[in-house]
Formats: sequence, structure tokens, C-alpha cells
Amino acid sequence: MNDTTDSAKLRSTVRGRGSAAAKYFAVTYGPMPRWKAVCMEIVTTLFCGLPGALGLFLRSKCYRPFFGACGRGLVIGRNVTFRHPSKIQLGDGVVLDDNCVVDAKGGESSGISFGDHVYIGRNTIVYCKGGRIELGDAVNVSSNCVLFSSNQLIMKPGTMVGAFSYLLSGGEYDYRSDVPFALQSGMETQGPLEIGANCWLAARVTVLDAATVGAGSVIGAGAVVTRPVPERVVAVGVPAKVVSKIMR
Repeated sequence: MNDTTDSAKLRSTVRGRGSAAAKYFAVTYGPMPRWKAVCMEIVTTLFCGLPGALGLFLRSKCYRPFFGACGRGLVIGRNVTFRHPSKIQLGDGVVLDDNCVVDAKGGESSGISFGDHVYIGRNTIVYCKGGRIELGDAVNVSSNCVLFSSNQLIMKPGTMVGAFSYLLSGGEYDYRSDVPFALQSGMETQGPLEIGANCWLAARVTVLDAATVGAGSVIGAGAVVTRPVPERVVAVGVPAKVVSKIMR
């Protein structure tokens, strides 16, 4: 079954007259076979909130079969939520702190991919609606961040994202349409979002749709990036403007 067929089946199930259980499994597990989804339900119920070293150990071992790919040394904190786990790929040494959400929903996309030694901080949400998210090796995303894609969000290796930051690829509404905003899909996009290698996005930074950040650049705390930022610069403010170059 191809991605388009998967997506159509998911929408039909969720919007149709199927049972509550069918809708739940469609939203939570997507194309995963029902027997496997039931197994993950059992594992999640038993181990999702289990504290201490025992919980970390059991989650690292028992969650592995449900992902699209999973490297060694996985660390999953308490109460981490996964949706469409078969479309989530995890490299070696990935750490997901407590209360994270990793949601690869959307049949048209290839899902979410984390490289080696990616760290996702507490309460951070990484989610798709038909888009793709790819985090390179050693990317560090602090607590309480939101990464969203209905297009493509790529973060190159070695980048650091401060707490309470928001990165958005897609998710726009058409203000010229006669359709009320609440009835629109919210999936409009101007293009993919890319954060270059070895960038530092300080706390509470917002990077909007199609506003790329060049490699080695620094975005000051509270900045709102609305247009592409070149490589090796410091940008601050609302909207973010380049204030200096980084010589190294």
C-alpha cells in the first residue's frame, strides 16, 4: 500500500462511521498492523510511566520493535508519546526526555528521522501533518519547544535550539479564502525550512515557514526569523536582522 492510499484510508477512517477503536488506532498508529499496535498499547500501558532505571531500561528495549528504525543506546523518559511510530527512525544514542511527543502523522510524508546522539528536551513536541522532519547528528533541542512540519523541516548536525523555541515549516492559513480559518486544513506552506549545521538558536526563538538559517549562525533570544538568514552571522530582533558577522 503506497503513502497516498495510506493517507486516504486514514482520513476515511477518522471522518467516517467506524468504531471509536478503529479511529483511535488510525490516529495513533496509522498503517501499523493492528496486532502490532495492540502489542505497543500493552507495552506503553505497562512501561510508559515507570520511574527510575528500571523504567528507562524496559522502555529502551521494549519500544524498539515498533519504530521504523532504531539504533543502539536509546533513552526514553517517562510519559513520552509516539504516534505513527513505524514512520519514526532513531539513530544511536538518541535521548527523549520526559513528556515529549513525537508524532509522524500523515500518509504522504516519510515521517521523522533523528540522527545519532540527538537530544530532545522535556515537554518538547516534534510533529508532522503530512510533512517531514529530519534532525542531524548531535542536534540538541531544549525543553518546551515545538517543531512542526507540513512540508519539510531539516536541521543539520550540531545545532542547538534553546528552550521555548518554535520552528514552523508549513501550517499557514489562507486569509484570502472565504472558508473560515477553523475549517481550513492549516497546511499551506511557502517552502521547506532548513537550519544549517552548528547553529545556535537561543531561548524563545521563532523561525517561520521557509525562513532558513545558514550554517554557523546565531539567533538571539526572542527573535522572530521571517526571512532567510545567511551563514556565520548574529541576527536579533522582531523581525530578526543581522547585526554582526562571525569571524572564525
